[in-house]
Amino acid sequence: MITIAIAEDHVSLSDGLKLFLEQDPDIRVLYSVTNGLEMMKRIENSLPDVVLTDISMPEMNGIDLCRAIKNKRPHTKVIALSMFDNTGALKDMLDAGADGYVLKSSPLIDLRQAVRDVYEGKSFFDEHVKFQIEQIKSFKNRKKILSRSERDILISIAKRMTSQQIATERGTAISTVNKHRKNMVQKLGLSGKGELYQYSLKQHGHSNL
Repeated sequence: MITIAIAEDHVSLSDGLKLFLEQDPDIRVLYSVTNGLEMMKRIENSLPDVVLTDISMPEMNGIDLCRAIKNKRPHTKVIALSMFDNTGALKDMLDAGADGYVLKSSPLIDLRQAVRDVYEGKSFFDEHVKFQIEQIKSFKNRKKILSRSERDILISIAKRMTSQQIATERGTAISTVNKHRKNMVQKLGLSGKGELYQYSLKQHGHSNL
């Protein structure tokens, strides 16, 4: 028996999900809540195998909820439910430790398959977000090849600091900063300073990624 808890502030939707999922004799929905804080209180006493969570909720959103669950109950699986294939939300949910991501517009059978897959230790990502998943993984792999100094400078670039400002802050020569910039462009396969800045925003800025 796979036990499920649902965090969704639209009660009619969570009721519909419960009705559909429990058509499967191997699935039981333990309870539904309307925000992340209530979910954290409930799982203290009744721990489900899988938590389905909306991303946008009052009091505690799905991203913070996922992170909190993984910190306190790391073996509990979390599937994000979203109206949109938003790359920023997707990246945040992945960083929080989500095991799956399903669009609300997708067929309910996809959600049921997601439940089964994550319960078995796999991951499940909606077909409509797989391209974004590959992009995010690519960015993370690229980030790993940068040195500590390069990663620090990348953060400064995202803050719109000039090479001179970065050099002053780091107590180094401007030529050293420019050399790091050039090395990062080459390592990341970018075409120049403009793309390096855009990449820095995606990694450390306040863009939608």
